[in-house]
Amino acid sequence: MPEVAFVDVTERSGIRFTHNNGAAGDDLLPESMGSGVAVLDFDGDGDQDLFFVNSTYWPWELREGLEATTAALYRNRGDGVFEDVAAEFGLDVSLFGMGVAVGDYDNDGWVDLYVSAVGEDRLFRNVEGTGFVDVTAEAGVAGAENEWSASAAWVDLDNDGLLDLFVCNYVRWARELGIETAFKLAGLGHGYGGPQVNFTGTVPYLYLNNGDGTFREMARERGLELVDELTGYPKSRSLAVAPIDIDEDGWLDLVVANHEMENHVFRNLGDARFEELGANYAEASGGSAGIDAARVGREGLLGVAVGSFANELGQAYPDSGDSLLFGEGGGNGGGSALQRFGMFFFDYDLDGRLDILAVNGYLEKEINRIDTDVEFRRSAQLFWNAGNRFEQRFLVAEERQAGSDLFRPVIGRGAAFADFDGTGSLDVVITQNGGAPVLLRNKGVVDRSWIRIRLVGTKVNRDAIGAQVEVRVGHRTLLGRVMPTRSYLSQSELPLTFGLGRAWRVREVIVLWPDGSRESFGALPIGEESVLVQGQGEAS
Repeated sequence: MPEVAFVDVTERSGIRFTHNNGAAGDDLLPESMGSGVAVLDFDGDGDQDLFFVNSTYWPWELREGLEATTAALYRNRGDGVFEDVAAEFGLDVSLFGMGVAVGDYDNDGWVDLYVSAVGEDRLFRNVEGTGFVDVTAEAGVAGAENEWSASAAWVDLDNDGLLDLFVCNYVRWARELGIETAFKLAGLGHGYGGPQVNFTGTVPYLYLNNGDGTFREMARERGLELVDELTGYPKSRSLAVAPIDIDEDGWLDLVVANHEMENHVFRNLGDARFEELGANYAEASGGSAGIDAARVGREGLLGVAVGSFANELGQAYPDSGDSLLFGEGGGNGGGSALQRFGMFFFDYDLDGRLDILAVNGYLEKEINRIDTDVEFRRSAQLFWNAGNRFEQRFLVAEERQAGSDLFRPVIGRGAAFADFDGTGSLDVVITQNGGAPVLLRNKGVVDRSWIRIRLVGTKVNRDAIGAQVEVRVGHRTLLGRVMPTRSYLSQSELPLTFGLGRAWRVREVIVLWPDGSRESFGALPIGEESVLVQGQGEAS
């Protein structure tokens, strides 16, 4: 296993954000779930910036001297330092925020922001990098006041060249129900209750893009409403989604992580019409939160990693006859129960194989007084891909292999990755519930080469979200898909990073665009980022 040091650079990077979970003593469930982070290049300078979602005090708690808290937008100056420009760019907004999705929904070349919340959601249009304007009302994407939205994804589900919006809805929530269902901790009073009977499931939003700045909500009409025949309530408490083309038919499907319900796999039948493939296709989980999907291993085996409230990583394997094996034991790998939230596939050591990072943190801060084997703050877990041509196996990385900063206990919730300093190595950002985020700089492996690829769509959505890239190096073909939506409540960067190990050249790069066209861009230079524009390669 390689030695790669992740170093905490939060303070020296100028990040001063602190998440406010709104807790005031009633132990209401939204206070325990945290909020996410988005990596985006909002000003088009090529550097990856950061947007931190924030919650705020409940309206009935606001009083003189207690000011509402706002989100934070940190611009990357390119010298290792970030500066908060939220107020300058119109994003110093106050709401009980949860998740975030980034995407250029109007194809004007500037990435826009959608923020999910407890209550109405918000859409902010990027005005040519000069600022953000709230266009929620005219776009028709506010949702309902009694909904609690979580993760969201900008994806072109009907292949019309425009990004649509899928929004996970967790439960129908109200303060009165929250107080009634908060459970009692023996001798300690209230604790954060889970989604009990009073918290009924709900239906996700599916906003199809009309192309004129407006959207139409079509979840029920397009097959995303599943109802329990016994109770009559929706069979969904969704917290996160992984868009992936499961059957490689050219239409993006949706794998949805549900809490206290079976996870769902929605197969896209074409034109954003879905059928649910059932529990036999995706392993059920008692408490799923974060999720990610990727093509890993030989011949593009599909792996879906699910963060659940259990000792092992949840897994779903659509490809029959194959499986992913997750390592156990050793310090950060096993032991007491974990509550996993953010998680994603990424190649942290640039060896050409996708590894996994999982972020942990408990809901109830007094849990150690009830169960001495469980801690409120937990360290992250890093799983190194030790697979070969014949099997995929992930081993737990220890402190000596990844540095002590990665394994400092946190109240982990959202997580994302990006190359913030242009070195090719993928850095990590983690959000904490009711606390400060952690920015970890990846010092990398000295003798590993890499390439970065950024796509620009001309006939498909401009971000080329959903496009698949094949990098042919030596006798291997590396696969990557442009998909910022992953993890929990969060978004990672749009450019793709491919680790090449010790290879010194790339034979060919082929792009499969969302409209089905294939282009070869030949042999690209290593050690730098290449921008590939649709229509400028050769048909393949």
